[in-house]
Amino acid sequence: MKTTILLSILLSISFAIQDDDIVKIDEHISSVVTQDSGKKIEIKRVQNVDNRLIDDFAKTSRPCPPFCIQPTKVDPNINNVAELEIFKFMENQIKNHKGVLIDARLKSWFELETIPSAINIPYQTLLNSSKKKISKIFQLLGMKIESSGNWNFDDAKELTIFDNGPWCSQATYLVKTLRKYNYPTSKIHYYRSGLQGWKLLGLTTVIHKEIIKD
Repeated sequence: MKTTILLSILLSISFAIQDDDIVKIDEHISSVVTQDSGKKIEIKRVQNVDNRLIDDFAKTSRPCPPFCIQPTKVDPNINNVAELEIFKFMENQIKNHKGVLIDARLKSWFELETIPSAINIPYQTLLNSSKKKISKIFQLLGMKIESSGNWNFDDAKELTIFDNGPWCSQATYLVKTLRKYNYPTSKIHYYRSGLQGWKLLGLTTVIHKEIIKD
């Protein structure tokens, strides 16, 4: 993972109110403006009130295992968040360089579609890594190593972590690995609804690698 990946998350976020929007985020906010990969992105809901999901996220049933329903609380001390809290996280922590929105899914899924402003740290990156590599990743997230060798998380970034949704375990694995290496629970937030919940509300997504079909 390169430092430039993390630098790309330093975003400019603002809220917009447009009276002509039929479907707003809430009664006061129509959209949230942010940046993704250096491009300005306006996050808003689909305005067609007859819109329906027709892709894989419209599925109700997948084989379990591996696609088993995840617990609401990954850890009793970790804060769960939903969409409105994510917008506040973008406006405050991310904008002020104190937070990172993390897509815990495999790279191929992240490239196909994700939430604007998210960076990709696949759960396997930490799950199968040595302590030395995890230390390097944590340092990119703001952790510092003291002269004694201890890991200091005082300036570590707050993390909001998501995956495909309640039937996906990738974010769960990432959170558990973070906790295994003592990343503070106070700096971890879990968005259990994931990309499926985001899309069910008709919110904007971004594509990082277009799949071209013959």
